[in-house]
Amino acid sequence: MSDPNTNSPENSSPPPDKPETGVTPNPTPAAPPTAAVTAKPAAPAAPKPAAKPVAKGKPGRRGFLYAMFGTWIGWAWTTMTASFGLMTLGTVRFLYPNVLAEPPSRIKIGTPDTYEDGKVEERYKEKHAWIVRRKDEKLGDIIYALSTTCTHLGCTPNWLEREQKFKCPCHGSGFYISGINFEGPAPRPLERWAISIGDDGQMVVDMSKKFQQERGEWSNPESFIKV
Repeated sequence: MSDPNTNSPENSSPPPDKPETGVTPNPTPAAPPTAAVTAKPAAPAAPKPAAKPVAKGKPGRRGFLYAMFGTWIGWAWTTMTASFGLMTLGTVRFLYPNVLAEPPSRIKIGTPDTYEDGKVEERYKEKHAWIVRRKDEKLGDIIYALSTTCTHLGCTPNWLEREQKFKCPCHGSGFYISGINFEGPAPRPLERWAISIGDDGQMVVDMSKKFQQERGEWSNPESFIKV
């Protein structure tokens, strides 16, 4: 006995749809799976070095220079500090006498018999003294020491043996062998140094003492030696 469901047209599966044209359409290909693209994160920018903060209470070099020279208060303090510094150096320098730079105030010049009458000895010119032996009208045969400094502006004259005078090369002042001025702008005679005879018989010129003719000091026994 056959199964009624087998041949029954109602129970049979409907035939598949056929295209009207007879061309079998190509099946639409399935879209490939979209690849998930992961965005690569950008590299972080290198951080800039932070500026070194200026410590409070310690101004920079520019600030210090501006404070010292850019304001009138800074100038005032700078000037005052420099003045006090120079005064301090001067005080310290005063405590140490300039022994080496200053010439000695006393020099020995030998015995009287080594000097000729009417002659000017120039051996001690660099030590600021001319030694002269001559006959004075009032005092007789004497020896004295003249300063080599012109009384005009402090130049050093030269002894001219032929002309028998001291002549200043700066402004033309002239002095006799006695030291008296007679030409040029020099306002007064040359000065004399103190002179004496030491215990050893040698004459000593003391440049810490000077004698001026216009004051009548050439008559002082310390200003000459009688031979």
